Amino acid sequence: MRRKTPNTYTCAKHFMIFTLVLLGIMLPVPTRAGNHNIASWYGGGEKLNECTANGEIFNPTELTCASWDYPFGTMLKVTNTTSGRSVIVRVNDRGPNRRLGRAIDLTKAAFAEIAKLGEGLIFVEIEKI
Repeated sequence: MRRKTPNTYTCAKHFMIFTLVLLGIMLPVPTRAGNHNIASWYGGGEKLNECTANGEIFNPTELTCASWDYPFGTMLKVTNTTSGRSVIVRVNDRGPNRRLGRAIDLTKAAFAEIAKLGEGLIFVEIEKI
């Protein structure tokens, strides 16, 4: 039985599909929707690291946040674009996972200042102070 040799068109098609899949895996998910950033909260009692990325003891009752975009110690005003409520937080951790599509993770206490915890994800504006 003679084995069929793939033609150039078939190889190019497979290469294109492979490239698109690879790009889909590697490209970051946007952390913005229109003019709004996506925020979430963390620290609800699950087993987390005891220390934040800057070496502090993690405390979900403090008004702090995790961000890749600002240096440690930066003060940020985070405003819920739906309710208009704001909170001032200090960056002391790194996160969130960018593939999850969020720009910032707030501690449980900080998130509760501007939204109900059950909302999980909210649209926010972030302003460096």
